[in-house]
Amino acid sequence: MTDSQLLALEISPSSGVPIYRQLMDQVRRMIASQHLSPGDPMPSVRHLAIQLAVNPMTISKAYSLMEAEGLLERQRGKGMIVSSAQPAQLSEKERMGLLQPSIDKVISDAKQLDLDLDQILNVIKQQFNA
Repeated sequence: MTDSQLLALEISPSSGVPIYRQLMDQVRRMIASQHLSPGDPMPSVRHLAIQLAVNPMTISKAYSLMEAEGLLERQRGKGMIVSSAQPAQLSEKERMGLLQPSIDKVISDAKQLDLDLDQILNVIKQQFNA
């Protein structure tokens, strides 16, 4: 994982989603979109914990769960790497499936805040192109 990929990780302690789950979801998406490729090294637990300002046990838990899922594999003396058993790239439909929970949440929040769909789409377009 390069420094720019590391900077792309965003943790929100107030989101209601456990931090380890946020990390897992983001790494899963990076693998699905081939921003992380099989064999790519992951940052050490300590390094990532410092960069994200979270407890190292949180990172360790996320890594262990991703290893159990087959997303990551442990290499002696080298730490965690992206598993070589990953498919080349998920289809667009599969990648949209990974995004769907976030879309559902935005829609729910927008309805609760009584925001117009056009307003939401404009904000999304601006943020996406930024």
